[in-house]
Amino acid sequence: MAELNMLLEKLASVVGNENVSTAEDLLSTYRKAGTVEGGEPLAVVRPADTREVRELVKLARAEGYNLVFSSSAPPRLRGDSIPRGEGIIVDMSRMDKIVRLDRRNKVALIEAGVTYERLIPEVDKLGLKVLMPLLPKRGKSVLASCLEREPIIIPKYHWDMTDPMLCTELVFGTGDLFRTGSAAGPGTLEQQWAAGAAQKNPMGPAQTDFVRVVQGSQGTMAAVTWCSLKLEVKPEIHRIRFVPDAKLERLIDFTYRALRPRLGDEWLILNSYALATMVSEDPERIPDLAGEQAPFTVVYGVSGYQYLPEERVAYQERDLARHAQAAGVSATAEVPGCSWKKMERILASPSPEPYYKMRPKGDFLDIFFLTTLDQAPRFISVMEAQAERFGYPTQRIGIYIQPIQQGRNAHLEFTIYFNPEDRPKALELFDSASRALSEAGAFFSRPYGAWSDLAYARCPDTVRVLRKVKDMLDPDHVLNRGKLCFEIEGVS
Repeated sequence: MAELNMLLEKLASVVGNENVSTAEDLLSTYRKAGTVEGGEPLAVVRPADTREVRELVKLARAEGYNLVFSSSAPPRLRGDSIPRGEGIIVDMSRMDKIVRLDRRNKVALIEAGVTYERLIPEVDKLGLKVLMPLLPKRGKSVLASCLEREPIIIPKYHWDMTDPMLCTELVFGTGDLFRTGSAAGPGTLEQQWAAGAAQKNPMGPAQTDFVRVVQGSQGTMAAVTWCSLKLEVKPEIHRIRFVPDAKLERLIDFTYRALRPRLGDEWLILNSYALATMVSEDPERIPDLAGEQAPFTVVYGVSGYQYLPEERVAYQERDLARHAQAAGVSATAEVPGCSWKKMERILASPSPEPYYKMRPKGDFLDIFFLTTLDQAPRFISVMEAQAERFGYPTQRIGIYIQPIQQGRNAHLEFTIYFNPEDRPKALELFDSASRALSEAGAFFSRPYGAWSDLAYARCPDTVRVLRKVKDMLDPDHVLNRGKLCFEIEGVS
């Protein structure tokens, strides 16, 4: 107890007494998330700015503490903010300034605590829109979503895996401050703005690209205090269309044909249960509504902007109809339980409370990875075989396919819905299916929890290089100790 009190005093000397908490109801939210559990958070601290973040890192390095950074509100879904062993949680939610919105260059500069529900209305006032993933949870940090490479739902704007994140400010495990891309200088941010710069180029400084090292590292390489973010113009005309079909292969053919010339805006594929879960306001109605849907449905958007919006929409709809006919499918403005206007509202906002995947049963687990669109049917067969093996009804698995990087590859996601009391059985299915999918070639690019073993066991050369980089950027391993491939003896 004496050691803990000394620790709390040192933390309070940096952020103030009112911003250090050991409240049990708060600490409990950092003990379990998804399939990751068993962490022991000692305290939660809430820094106000980059200076305090740097001081916390320097203090952790001097005293040997483990810092785990978090910026989103609960519930925690993945496990990256659950400490391995003991840890101090650094809650970045106080750092919630929208530092700058630039209409001309379509860029926002935001701190780590800015959420989607906070950013969207401010961006909307300028006639711009935020590129966001499908139905992020309430209280989700925009920076955290980009940092974890959550796929955005408009693949034509997704040029690189770092998109829509651009420049960042980093605090390495040494306490050193570093800015990436054009934000690195010369000059301060204010001087750059005065000269017309907008922190829009993510590459640099010089030939470095540290944001690629930090992105997806689950806070093991650096703390990210702010980032600049790519925005897009809000359309004058916007229409959502559905393409339901019994054969996923036909929808994939249509998707390839449409995305190759970059037609459409939003573009995603859902199976019947995932679609019903999204659109039904009544949880009891989800199974029946799923039965009324086609097995799979493409949802896409078409937009017209400031100049000649009607003509832009008309040529896209004409070309999309031609590609749909060639693929043997057709579009409609409505599916059971959902009009195109309703889907437009759903795709433009975070999830309502409770989080939409909680609706069917009260709890869920996601299995997601990267693949290519043409491989999706094969992985679905693997997942269905695993579900049948464990007695889980295959028609109750949610399937979400998100084309990314303009359709060159795809995020494939399976959702296992279950009652909280059935969690042990769901975990068995999750573990077995994850292994089977990995053996079939699934690329777990965001290896949370036990997925790290599946991902890194395949590439020992990558592990050796990453450990060298970790030792350079965080020599004392004070940042999210023991995660990914950075296992430390004695940490469980």
